[in-house]
Amino acid sequence: MFIVSLTYKVPLEQVEPHLAAHIAYLDEQYALGNFHASGRKVPRTGGIILSKMKDKAALLKILAEDPFQKHQLVDCEVTEFVPSKTCDELNFMQEA
Repeated sequence: MFIVSLTYKVPLEQVEPHLAAHIAYLDEQYALGNFHASGRKVPRTGGIILSKMKDKAALLKILAEDPFQKHQLVDCEVTEFVPSKTCDELNFMQEA
């Protein structure tokens, strides 16, 4: 599993015009089963994406297609972890 942390590197006013394209990108990745959760950071300095993809290189390739990345609006940090314990609703995330 991967936690993707996006941090805006430009003012929010420069991010907003690309928000609709970013949401369409997210919708596509959800439909493909690549992303499992996402949302804004608080305060609004970027966002977080959770992905259960198996291959980090494949994830990085997909993340490069994000309009926020294409327009160099965000820095992207990818952290891999092994969820060994979850609440019942998130059992699908557990790995051995």
